[in-house]
Amino acid sequence: MSNILAIVGRPNVGKSTLFNRLTESRQAIVEETSGVTRDRHYGKSDWNGIEFSVIDTGGYVVGSDDVFEGEIRKQVALAIDEADTILFVVDVKDGMTGMDNDVAAILRKSRKKVYLVANKVDNPDRINDSVEFYEMGLGEVYPVSAINGSGTGELLDEVVKTLEKIQDEEVPNLPKFAVVGRPNVGKSSIINAFLGDNRNIVTPVAGTTRDSIYTHYNSFGFDFLLVDTAGLRKKAKVNENIEFYSTLRSVRVIENSDVCFLMIDASEGFESQDQSIFGLIAKNRKGVVIVVNKWDLIEKETKTHLEFEDLIREKIAPFTDVPIIFTSVPKKQRIFKALEMGTEVYKNMQTRIATAKLNEILLPIIEKTPPPTTKGKQVKIKYITQLKTSFPAFVFFCNLPQYVRDPYKRFIENQLRKMFNFTGAPVQIYFRKK
Repeated sequence: MSNILAIVGRPNVGKSTLFNRLTESRQAIVEETSGVTRDRHYGKSDWNGIEFSVIDTGGYVVGSDDVFEGEIRKQVALAIDEADTILFVVDVKDGMTGMDNDVAAILRKSRKKVYLVANKVDNPDRINDSVEFYEMGLGEVYPVSAINGSGTGELLDEVVKTLEKIQDEEVPNLPKFAVVGRPNVGKSSIINAFLGDNRNIVTPVAGTTRDSIYTHYNSFGFDFLLVDTAGLRKKAKVNENIEFYSTLRSVRVIENSDVCFLMIDASEGFESQDQSIFGLIAKNRKGVVIVVNKWDLIEKETKTHLEFEDLIREKIAPFTDVPIIFTSVPKKQRIFKALEMGTEVYKNMQTRIATAKLNEILLPIIEKTPPPTTKGKQVKIKYITQLKTSFPAFVFFCNLPQYVRDPYKRFIENQLRKMFNFTGAPVQIYFRKK
C-alpha cells in the first residue's frame, strides 16, 4: 500500500513541474495500459524501491495569479488532512512572500511531516538566496531545480526515509472491499445496506496508522473487510473544492483496498468524474465492479440495461472486461449480487497460471498471429511467465521488446482474458529481452 505525498504552495512556484519530475520516471510503467484517464494531478512515483502517490494540489485552483488566498488555504488544509507527507514549494526568484508565510503558519500547526522545497535554484548563486526561507521555522530547506532535476534526488532520499516509517498496523489477510464514487451516488446507503441492522455481525478492526478504518463483515457466506470511509475523523471545517476533495478521498480509499465497487447514479449516466475515478482504480491496479445505483428510477424498455452497459464499456475502454450490476439500494435489489461479484473479482486477481500451461496455450496463438513486422524487424516471443504480484501480470520474453506496439499488447491481453477468467481484474503485460 503506498503513501500519499502532497505538493502545496502558492501559484507559479513550479508545483506542477516538480510533480512531473517526480512522476515521469514511473509514468511509462504506470501508463502501460493505454487509455487510462490521465489525471494530471495524480501520479505514482517510486524512489529506492519505496512506492508512493503524488498529488499536485496546484492543479485544482480555479483562476490564475489572482487566486483567492482562501482557495490556497483550503488546499493546504485538505493536504494536511489526507496526505502522509507534504512538500511545501517556494520560489527562490521571488523570495519570501506574505502568502508563503500564511501557508507556513498553517503547516507549522499541523502534525504532518513537511519538507520545505526552495525551487528554481538553477545556478549556484541561488543556493545562497534559499537561506532566507529558514526564517519560516519549518526546518531544513531543500534547494532544487524542478526543471533540470538538480537537488531532487537528495530531497527524495529524505522523503522516503519518512515514508518507510509510516508502516501499517497488522490488518487481517482478507479481501478488502471499498465503495467509491462521486458525492451523492448512494455510497453510504449501500454500505449501510451491506451491514444491515444486524450490526452484531460487524466487528471494527483497529484502524491503521494511516487512519483508514476496516470493518470486518462475516455473514451469508461472505468474509471480507470493508474499507470504511464513513468512520474517518471529521474533516477540517473548510468549504472544500468538491472535486479535489473527492479525488483525494478516493485515492486514499482505493489504495487501501483490493477490489473497488465504483458506484454511479443511473439517472445521471456515466459522467467524466466517474471515468476519472475508474482511471484511478485502473492506475492503482485494483479489481473493479461497477454498481449502477437508483436503477428503479429509470423508465425501462426490454434492452435498456444492455444499452446502458454498452455506453459504460465504450467509456472505460480498453479495460472493458468488468462486471456491471444494476441495483436499487432502498429496495435491496441485487446488492448481494454485487458482493458475490466482488468476491469473484478478488479470486480472479489471485489466479496463478502454471508457466507450462501458459506457454502451451499462448505460444501456438502467438505463432498463428505474431507481432506485426516493424521497420523490417520480426519480433519472436520465446517464453511466457506470470509475475508474483497482487494482480495478474505476465512477462513475455522476446528478442526485440521495443518493437511490440500497444495494439498487439491488447490482442495478447484479450487472449489471456479469453483463455482464463480475469473478469474485473487489471491485467498487466510486459515484454522483456530474453
